[in-house]
Amino acid sequence: MKLLRRGAEANIYLSSFMGRKVVVKKRIGKNYRIKEIDKKIRDYRTIHEAKLLHEAKTVGVSTPIIYFVDRKKFEIIMEYVEGIRLKDYLENGEINKALKFCFQLGKLIGKLHKNGIIHGDLTTSNIILTKDWKMFMVDFGLGFYSTTVETQGVDLHLLKQVFESFHYRIAKKCFNAVLEGYGRVVGEKRKKEILEKIGEIETRGRYIPPEVRFHR
Repeated sequence: MKLLRRGAEANIYLSSFMGRKVVVKKRIGKNYRIKEIDKKIRDYRTIHEAKLLHEAKTVGVSTPIIYFVDRKKFEIIMEYVEGIRLKDYLENGEINKALKFCFQLGKLIGKLHKNGIIHGDLTTSNIILTKDWKMFMVDFGLGFYSTTVETQGVDLHLLKQVFESFHYRIAKKCFNAVLEGYGRVVGEKRKKEILEKIGEIETRGRYIPPEVRFHR
């Protein structure tokens, strides 16, 4: 297996499975935890993420196909989605097309939130664009279930910070496009509630998103 990315909770590898190119997400152990508790936590998070990936797909959000979940090794073996990260396209691509992708992303986030799914790590690195411009969401490792304005506001607030930190030249346009797509799915009333919550979150102090902290 070839290591693609090393994370705080899991490592990502490129490998093969039954003749297919796949991504293997392996949750790593923590020495500071009691061994049995560590195993239970890794097992739960592995199963939980696989479930979120599947349920996101059922509500209309493209995610990698899961081929196998190995609970003994704490691994998820999933489809390798070939393409470029939205992060890279926003930096180098055509602005009008970039805004269309942001609008599409907003609709996908709306579908998740409308069905009680919080991604938990909404960054432009976790959105893959394929050759035919299909958009995939990956890495639900910090995801969970919730329908509150607070959790949905935090989800979108993180994305706003990523835009401002990495795509500052077009951050406002990008986030507005996301909100427009989001509103098309959840409705203007809910969108307004989320916007008010984001404003409230911003008054609490600056939260530094994982993408900014680790420069991934």
